[in-house]
Amino acid sequence: MSKKTKTHTDHKGHTESTIDEVNTISLIHEWENMLHNPLSYKERVSLGKKMREHKPRNEHAHWKAVREREEPLALLARQDASRVQSMIPLRYGRMMESPFAFFRGSAIVMANDLSTIPRTDALVQLCGDCHLSNFGVFATAERNVIFDLNDFDETLPGPFEWDLKRLAASFVVAAKYNQFSASVGERCVRRIASIYRTKMAQFAEMNTLDVWYERVDFEHLVRHLKKPGRRQSAIEEVSRLKQKRSQAASVLKLTEVVNGRRRIKDNPPLVFHPELATAETTKTLLLSYMRSLWPSRQRLLERFHFVDVALKVVGVGSVGTLGWAILLQGEGGDDDHIFLQMKEANPSVLEPFLGRSRFEYAGARIVNGQRLLQAASDMFLGWTVSDDMNNYYVRQLRDVKASIPVEELDATTFEQYAEVCARVLARGHARTGDAAVITGYLGKGEAFDEALTEFALSYAQQNAYDYETLITAINKGKIHVAPGL
Repeated sequence: MSKKTKTHTDHKGHTESTIDEVNTISLIHEWENMLHNPLSYKERVSLGKKMREHKPRNEHAHWKAVREREEPLALLARQDASRVQSMIPLRYGRMMESPFAFFRGSAIVMANDLSTIPRTDALVQLCGDCHLSNFGVFATAERNVIFDLNDFDETLPGPFEWDLKRLAASFVVAAKYNQFSASVGERCVRRIASIYRTKMAQFAEMNTLDVWYERVDFEHLVRHLKKPGRRQSAIEEVSRLKQKRSQAASVLKLTEVVNGRRRIKDNPPLVFHPELATAETTKTLLLSYMRSLWPSRQRLLERFHFVDVALKVVGVGSVGTLGWAILLQGEGGDDDHIFLQMKEANPSVLEPFLGRSRFEYAGARIVNGQRLLQAASDMFLGWTVSDDMNNYYVRQLRDVKASIPVEELDATTFEQYAEVCARVLARGHARTGDAAVITGYLGKGEAFDEALTEFALSYAQQNAYDYETLITAINKGKIHVAPGL
């Protein structure tokens, strides 16, 4: 499973003394100080209020591309250079489907843009690619089904508002894609800002462990999105997906029996067995990956043996990176299987602007960021590094994982969905940052809400312009595409 080894360079010439390394040292000193002189709730709120002096809340409204803004297609092309070249046309085939598809696949573009505007010093663990389709439902180890963030490829510590701005802009872009009136996207952003602000204030006053245990279960999501007298087709579809995406159902759908042996079905170009996928290489990576798990999980995996591996294309922005579906069989015979997904891990698109991760390996960065932000994480979540230094993270392939089909939501339910996403994001940020400081900065009024709304509307226009730039390049033959499939 090899590919050209990638290196991470800071194209803006940032120094090697990164903000993440500096922040790590700063946090250690802050922890030492708090052990002896912990700040009170009121003092931390006061610190947040003081941050307004160098970053007024109304300044978050401003978005205008700087004159030296790097071309979006150039940023995307830089990512393409280290990916499987035969898959690049598929990546752009998916991104050209709509401005929303382009938004989903161009996290690097928005990261670059956010780096050009002033930011706060209120740091949290960022999702890094926080758009409305990167939330979903999945099963916990206890077999509860919860709703949470579900994509962490770009996770990194950074200013809390970066996640909020990407989430807010995604709702404006998606609202237009769903052909809602312009006011729907605006109302979504106002709801996001209001719910985030009020929930953060609540978390700031809660016991630390109570914040950590906070979660949104699937039943709460259904209740929140349910409208009296109306059939909830989108939510019912998620309920059906929950059943279809159990491990047993996934094995039946994604595999077949050939010559008495179960194997993964080929469905090129999305699922196939390339020559570079060898059983021995996969087994070596699995052994390395197991060392990143708790000992109890290691003992559990030892009861499974390798059956098959195939390359599986997923996502929009991830197309062109290596992703593997790995079938394992347990001691119970042909009815006892699990599917693992081994996905290539690259440096976060935020690192050129926020500094390199303190984790040496990208897989470790992703796994640890996910464990911090999610209320509960996949019991098989781990990471590994190949002999040629390609990084991977591993999780179960499906296991009741399902996304909300946002294109099927009506305008009212779409706005309600924005509220739940904001609540989940606030919870993740409160777990990893100082909720009292953020609360002090945001305040009780709507100053930040207004600013975030103005920013999201402006940035959605920027995204539309960038999307048209992509379409023009495709029409001129500068970029080759394959059907999005």
